[in-house]
Amino acid sequence: MRRPLNWQRCLAWAVLGGLVVVTLFPFYWMLRIALSDNSSLAAHAGSFLPSNITLGAFRRVLGLASAAEIEAQGGSGASIHFWRYLVNSVLTSTVITVGQVLFSAAAAYAFSRLRWVGRDKVFLLFLTALMIPPIFIALPNFVTIKNLGLLNTYAGIVAPFVLMSPFALFFLRQFFLGLSREVEEAAKIDGAGHLRIFFGIVLPANAAPVATLALLVYITAWNEYLWPLLVGADEKVRVLTVALGIFRSQTPQGGPDWSGLMAATLLAASPIVVLFLVFGRRIVNSIQFTGFR
Repeated sequence: MRRPLNWQRCLAWAVLGGLVVVTLFPFYWMLRIALSDNSSLAAHAGSFLPSNITLGAFRRVLGLASAAEIEAQGGSGASIHFWRYLVNSVLTSTVITVGQVLFSAAAAYAFSRLRWVGRDKVFLLFLTALMIPPIFIALPNFVTIKNLGLLNTYAGIVAPFVLMSPFALFFLRQFFLGLSREVEEAAKIDGAGHLRIFFGIVLPANAAPVATLALLVYITAWNEYLWPLLVGADEKVRVLTVALGIFRSQTPQGGPDWSGLMAATLLAASPIVVLFLVFGRRIVNSIQFTGFR
C-alpha cells in the first residue's frame, strides 16, 4: 500500500528534485552551447535555448567541416584530432583499469585470506596513504618518470596508476573477508595452490565488486587531467582531457570556439555518462557493502 502524502514527504521530494535540476543543468547548458552557432552566442548570452541551432560544432570537432564552414560558423580555427585523442584515452584508461584491478585484487587476497607476520600493521600503513593528497606525490613521480626517460610515452602516463591503490585494496578486501574459508580448505585438499584459488574461486565469487571497482577505476582514469598534462603533452600520446584544455587555449582569431569546446566536452564525457547510467546502481550498492555510510 502507498504511504499517504504529507508535507514532509512533499518537501523531501521538492528538495531532491531541485538537487537533480541543479546537477543536470550544467549538462543542459553545455548542450545548449554546443548546438548554437558560435558567432551568435554573444548576442544571445542570456537565452536558455540554442541560438541558430546547428550541428556545425560537432562537425568541426570530428573533422568533418571544411575551412569555409568553420569560418562561417564563427570557429576559432583551432583543431582537435578527436579520434586520435579518443584512442589514447581509451588505451591508457584500459591499461590502468586492468593493471590496478588485477594487482589490487591480488593484494586484497593476501591481506584478507593469508596469514603472515605484520599483516594488519602493513594494511594500516597502506590505509594511511588515503590521507595523502595526490598533489603531494605529483612532483616526486614526475622526477622519477623523467629520470626513467618515460616522458611523452604511454608508459609514463599509466605508471603511477597501474599498480594497486589504497582505495581499491580496501574495497576488495572487505568483500574477500566474507568468503567462506571452507571453500578454500576444500580446494587445498584437492591440491589447489594460492594462484588457482585466487583465479578459480576468489575472483569468480566476487565478480560483482570486481566489475564495480573496474568501472570506478576506469572513470577516474578517464577524467585524469593533471598527470597526463605533466608527462603526456605531446600530441602522439595526448588524451582527451588534455586536448580539451589545449583546444580552449588555441584562439588565433581572438575568441575561443565555445560551441566547439562544449561539443568536444560532451563527446568526451558521453562514454562515461553512459557507463554510469548503466552501472550506477551497482556502484552505489557495492560501496555501501564496504562499510561506507
